[in-house]
Amino acid sequence: MAAKKVTRGSRATRSPKPDAKSNVAKKAISLKQNTAETRPAARWTFLTNHAHVLIVLHAQPDQVLREVAVQVGITERAVQRIVQDLEDEGFIRREKVGRKNHYEVLTDQALRHPIEAHRHIGDLLKLITG
Repeated sequence: MAAKKVTRGSRATRSPKPDAKSNVAKKAISLKQNTAETRPAARWTFLTNHAHVLIVLHAQPDQVLREVAVQVGITERAVQRIVQDLEDEGFIRREKVGRKNHYEVLTDQALRHPIEAHRHIGDLLKLITG
């Protein structure tokens, strides 16, 4: 679909083409109210996408990964890879319940980086979720 040409005075400008990211953002907003979960993310955050996925699954253990992706602001495939990483390293346990998955966050596992290894996943989750 070509961009529409708009004439104003003596200058002609083109209206911007629809952006794929803006369509994803609109879809997220249509699925949920405009909360912190649906506002556009900052250029960087203090927590990784792995931490964000872990936080969402802890709060909503029966959430489908497509919805986790919308909340975190990454692709569904990226969430699948992260969930596999977390499961492989023993941070979550996945259980099939009917046709859906139920995720259990193993809160007694130590954080991975040497600086925070004296703390557990549960400590991080308590700090973030209150």
